[in-house]
Amino acid sequence: MRQINLKSYFFSLALLPVCCAQAETLEEALEHAVSQNHLIKSAKADTEASKQQLYSAQNQRLPALNINSGYTQLSEAPAAKTQIEGQSAQFVTAQAGSAQAQAIATLPIFTSGRISHNINASEASLSAVQHNEITTALTIKMQVAEVYLSVLRAQSALQLAQSHAETLQAHAADVDRLHSQGMVSKNDQLAAEVEYANARQLVVQSGNRLDIAKAQYNRLLNRRLDDSVELEDRFPASPDGAPDELNAQALVQRPELNALTNQITTLQEQAQSVQASLLPQVAVNGGYQYQENRFQAFEGMWMVNVGMEWKLDGGTHHQSKSLHRQALALQAQRDDLAGMIGLEIRRAWLDIQETEKRIDVSKQAIAQADENLRVNQERYRQGLSSQTEMLKAEELRMTTHDNFNNAHYDAAQAKLSLRRALGVL
Repeated sequence: MRQINLKSYFFSLALLPVCCAQAETLEEALEHAVSQNHLIKSAKADTEASKQQLYSAQNQRLPALNINSGYTQLSEAPAAKTQIEGQSAQFVTAQAGSAQAQAIATLPIFTSGRISHNINASEASLSAVQHNEITTALTIKMQVAEVYLSVLRAQSALQLAQSHAETLQAHAADVDRLHSQGMVSKNDQLAAEVEYANARQLVVQSGNRLDIAKAQYNRLLNRRLDDSVELEDRFPASPDGAPDELNAQALVQRPELNALTNQITTLQEQAQSVQASLLPQVAVNGGYQYQENRFQAFEGMWMVNVGMEWKLDGGTHHQSKSLHRQALALQAQRDDLAGMIGLEIRRAWLDIQETEKRIDVSKQAIAQADENLRVNQERYRQGLSSQTEMLKAEELRMTTHDNFNNAHYDAAQAKLSLRRALGVL
């Protein structure tokens, strides 16, 4: 019976992605996803819209120019009546039809902080939208990383299924030879053929799962579903530090928290801007006015005026209070999210510790399972063990290698989850 060196087999599998020049790294996949994903493009458009809102708020400090004109036609020419030496007299004062035009510039010189708070609110809103854009990118990246892992996991499962089929194919050939020599029964031959057929079916199923995983990967990267996928089995290192230290970093770095903080600031600044609108507003108006009237000495005149507006409106006061309450609601949401982030950090950190221990244990079990299979293969050839023991040894080998693969990719998943929880994926 042909002996398969499974240690060398899995070592070569581990080196395969590195040797393949066309293998795509996780960093390349994430960069491509960010540049091609439609949700990222939507988030960028929101950011640009928020920038325009900030420019609009800043322009409130600049003079506003209002130009208007018109033409009026009256049924009668305006006239004035008077008494001259006891006689009634009437004088035309304006034309029946006349054109009017004016250009007036208005410059706010004191708004009790209304414009300043409005600008501060727009700046905080822009910062919140920018952090939301980062959050969207992180979410897309994590989805890509998870599918990236699923492709590698399915690929390893297929390779393991193929090695299982090769082992059982070689075993079936040995059983055929032993049966032809009259050393084993027909039942052993039939059982070996059935086990080999089952192994081939497992290869087909594993191949199908791999194809589905590749299609999902291509969809996230906005590629053709049937494009070739070659991935490198390499992942970022786990962040260093204890859970409390990592949690402190996350509270500073997580864009979701920063977005909520800026949204709270936006509402608070908007409330102060609304409140300031109830205080005196002073502005300077100046410009040129023209009134067509041949009976008037000066049809066009320059003008300047300083005006103050003080609005007393109880509804505006309630609007300010409403914005303050909304800010308090967002603060409660932020506090809750901070607690959830702490839980994410601790869970991912603990998962890393667990998977690393599983990797060490499964490595030792692989060596023992490989040796157990080799011994049972020799014993079966010599007629010292049954086929059931031989198949049990192969099943045990499959389980140990599968455990190692799961531990390896679970560890990668935990490390990526920890980086996502920190907001640095």
